[in-house]
Amino acid sequence: MVFSGMLYMGMFLPLVLLLYFAAPKPLRNGVLLLSSLFFYFVGEPKNLVLMLLSILVNYLCALLIGWAKGGGRRLFLILGTGFNLGLLIVYKYTDFLLSNLNRFFSLTLPLSGIVMPIGISFFTFQGMSYVIDVYWGRVPAQRNLLYVATYISLFPQLVAGPIVRYETIAKELTDRKETIADAALGLRRFIWGLGKKMLLANPLGELASIVFSMESGDRSTALAWLGAVAYAFQIFFDFSGYSDMAIGLGRVFGFHFLENFDYPYLSRSITEFWRRWHISLSTWFRDYLYIPLGGNRKGLFRQMVNLLMVWGLTGLWHGAQWNFLLWGLYYAALLILEKLFLKDLLDRAPAFIGRVYALALILVGWVIFNGGSLPQIAAYIGQMFCYHPNVQAQGDSALWYLWQYGPELLLAGVFSMPIGPWLSKRLGERPWACALGNTAALLLLVLSLCSIVNTSFNPFIYFRF
Repeated sequence: MVFSGMLYMGMFLPLVLLLYFAAPKPLRNGVLLLSSLFFYFVGEPKNLVLMLLSILVNYLCALLIGWAKGGGRRLFLILGTGFNLGLLIVYKYTDFLLSNLNRFFSLTLPLSGIVMPIGISFFTFQGMSYVIDVYWGRVPAQRNLLYVATYISLFPQLVAGPIVRYETIAKELTDRKETIADAALGLRRFIWGLGKKMLLANPLGELASIVFSMESGDRSTALAWLGAVAYAFQIFFDFSGYSDMAIGLGRVFGFHFLENFDYPYLSRSITEFWRRWHISLSTWFRDYLYIPLGGNRKGLFRQMVNLLMVWGLTGLWHGAQWNFLLWGLYYAALLILEKLFLKDLLDRAPAFIGRVYALALILVGWVIFNGGSLPQIAAYIGQMFCYHPNVQAQGDSALWYLWQYGPELLLAGVFSMPIGPWLSKRLGERPWACALGNTAALLLLVLSLCSIVNTSFNPFIYFRF
């Protein structure tokens, strides 16, 4: 069940909202928990037991850490983190490991055929962060299983993030206030995210899919760049749209999740980009891996090793394929160069130079991310930067696609910038401005629902992670 599907929009969400606000306050977490488990069951009926097991193990490990003394605390920390990492390794990387053992050592090991459960990368990281935070003393162990279960399974952000830490919503799990003002802001945020997904991410995803699936000989340099731009917009509006919907729904239910995107395509460096893109993931790796490894406190060489390790794992977190590992190492190399000397040069250069530099490298990164096999990636990047006379004659096809998808590309460029905050600041709380905003949200909802009904191309990229 996806947020942008008719089952979710027409039946599940309205029913959950009705039951939630009709229930007495002490029962509302129970409504959320049952709704979240049902939501997961619809998408992953065979793996609901896995979700329940994750909840129980993380709950018990955190409880035992709070109870134990000395070395016992470390033992239960190892058990908790080992369980979560074990789930990821078994369900996400088993066949990747087996297939590569077969390839490199000429073995014939049978593949397991294990299907990765939706959202496992997100709910395991949430459970692991809870256990670690209890061990570090950032939060006390929660004795009520209902609260931990609601936290780990909370459906607004269950299957595609953002990664919500327990400390962010600990107080709201036990005592929160749902207000009309929060509900109104949350619904508008949800509609905005739905519009980004349906009206921008999906059409531009169609364009990206067409270009990336072409044979190399049919793709001109101009078309290669156009496909990279389309995919960059698709993944941004797809994932930030989902994050908007999750944050908005959380607000309706009285939760205040942290922001996950901050207009990343305005970055002037790769370092800045990763402070703005998928903030919940980059800060998770920073706080739970990079800093514990020593961060930048143990000398330059150790810092470089830490960056390579963290970004290699960040790449693999996105998927069990070599292109994801290459993507992570690509960013590790860029971040190392910026820490060595490049960032200082960019800080002294005019802003537009930094933005062009960052955007060009980001586009190359998305080609690595989406390019498939390593030879396909190399061919695509080669077409972006090298002149090929045999395909340049077909450059007019880029103009045709640009004409066909021009409105979406233009709107994507505009809404990649902080237009909303700028308008909000300029217009303030004027009654006519609020009425105009509500009318725009209603129109956006109608257009999005029409798109849901009429489109068959409706993927969520991060569902597969």
